[in-house]
Amino acid sequence: MVGPEGFPGEGAQLQRLFPLVFLAMIAGPSLAGILLTGIIDGREGLRGFFSRMIRWRVDIRWYGVALLITPLLLAAILAALTLISPVFVPGIITTSDKIALLVFSFVGGLAAGFFEELGWTGFAVPKMQLRYGAFAASLMLGLIWAMWHFLADFWGNYAAFGLLYVPHFLLWVVALPAYRILMVWAYNHTGSILVAQLMHASFVASQGILGPSAASARDNLLWYAVLAVSLWVVVAVVFTMGVAKMSVQKHIEME
Repeated sequence: MVGPEGFPGEGAQLQRLFPLVFLAMIAGPSLAGILLTGIIDGREGLRGFFSRMIRWRVDIRWYGVALLITPLLLAAILAALTLISPVFVPGIITTSDKIALLVFSFVGGLAAGFFEELGWTGFAVPKMQLRYGAFAASLMLGLIWAMWHFLADFWGNYAAFGLLYVPHFLLWVVALPAYRILMVWAYNHTGSILVAQLMHASFVASQGILGPSAASARDNLLWYAVLAVSLWVVVAVVFTMGVAKMSVQKHIEME
């Protein structure tokens, strides 16, 4: 979309090409997921794929897990950090155009969640965890998920972070596997791609809505580092309490 001379992106180029780069980023997993399902599993596999997409009759608690983990964590983190500095006040509070921020965040989150999870949860999760087990598959897919975003993220964020871009991206590599573990946990208990799509959408939209607009690059590293650690704490808590079972057995039975 941008060519080798377009890295990193700056100014007008970012505004002009962002929609195309975003579309390319979400098209990759979705098209690959559907195509590979058809090639490997045939028509029967595609029928199962689309049945999991529209599976919405699941325990309502899983919708709570999908929609609330990120916003609740992020709201608590930013509320605590505002005691240190007002730059951590959530963006939805400080922005002068709340409607535009909400619309942009919800549309971006829903698009990313709907399309990307056709590949990640629709195809990769079932195949990978049958071979490696749910937990290991979640870790590996979390890393793949992070690396898939690298070029687009580098193109869009290097100008803002400069040399701090390296720790910025490494925090993604820490956070996304933890969140993917929680996503696979939810998916294995529901067999619903829709639940995973909503969980992905919530992760993206919450950061767009609550992310502090006045924060510097260093400030952004701080709140995201706390979020990354907090996600691993949530993983540890639910597994320690025995709430989470990563077994794929329930998922297999629902196919």
